[in-house]
Amino acid sequence: MKVIFVGAGPGDPELLTVRAKNILGSCSYCIYAGSLVSPQVLSIIPESASTFNSAELNLDEITELFKNAREMNLDVVRLHSGDPSIYGAIREQMNELDKLGIDYEVVPGVSSFQAAAAALKTELTAPEISQTIVLTRSSGRTPMPAPEELKKLAESRSTMCIFLSAHKIESVVNELKDVYGPECPAAIVAKATWPEQQIVSGKLADIAQKAAKAGINKTALVIVGKALSRDAQPSRLYASDFTHEFRMAQD
Repeated sequence: MKVIFVGAGPGDPELLTVRAKNILGSCSYCIYAGSLVSPQVLSIIPESASTFNSAELNLDEITELFKNAREMNLDVVRLHSGDPSIYGAIREQMNELDKLGIDYEVVPGVSSFQAAAAALKTELTAPEISQTIVLTRSSGRTPMPAPEELKKLAESRSTMCIFLSAHKIESVVNELKDVYGPECPAAIVAKATWPEQQIVSGKLADIAQKAAKAGINKTALVIVGKALSRDAQPSRLYASDFTHEFRMAQD
C-alpha cells in the first residue's frame, strides 16, 4: 500500500488534474482536509469509501489511520486543499510515513493564488513593475521567521499573495501601506472558484473596510501589488518590432 497526497485544487472540481480526479474516483480510503476541500470535490469519492476529516485529528491520529490502512492493504488518498506543497503540513506526515516504511507520492494541484488571479481576471506580473510573486502569510500561531515579516518582504515591491491572513487584514494593511503606498491596488478573493466565491477589489487605503463590509474573514487570499493595475506597462512579447528567436530559427 501507499499514501497518495493529492491536491484538491481551489474548489471547482473541474480544476482538479485528470490524475487527481481519477484517483479520487477510485479510492477506498481517504483522509481529507476538512472544510477546506469543497463538497463538489468530495462528491467524487465513492460512497463506499472510508473517509476521515483531518480537521478533527492530530498527527498521531492521522498516523494511526495510515497504519490501519496498511493492515487492510489499502492505498490512502490524503486530500489537501490547493496544492499540497503550499502550507499543506505534509512534511511531518511524510516523516511519520518514513518511520513506518510506507511509500508515498504527491499529485500536485492548482493553488488558490492561481485561482484568485483567474477570478480577478488579472496578471500577477507586469514589465518594469513586478516580475516576482511572493507567496507568504502573516504571523499567527505559527510565527514568521524575522527576515520574512511582511514589511521586510514588501521592500521588494513584488506582487504579494498573502495566505491565511484575511482575519488580520487591518494588520496586513498597516504593515504594507508605508512601503507600497495607500493607493496601491489590493484585492481579496474568498473561496475562489466555489459557488459562494466573493471578490473585493480596492486599494490598501480601503481594502480592510471593504472586506469587513463583505464579511470576509477566512478562507480568503489577499493580493497586493501594482501589477494588479491595468495601467501597467505592456509586455514587449507582442510588440510589432519584437522578433522571436524561435521564429528566426524557423525562417
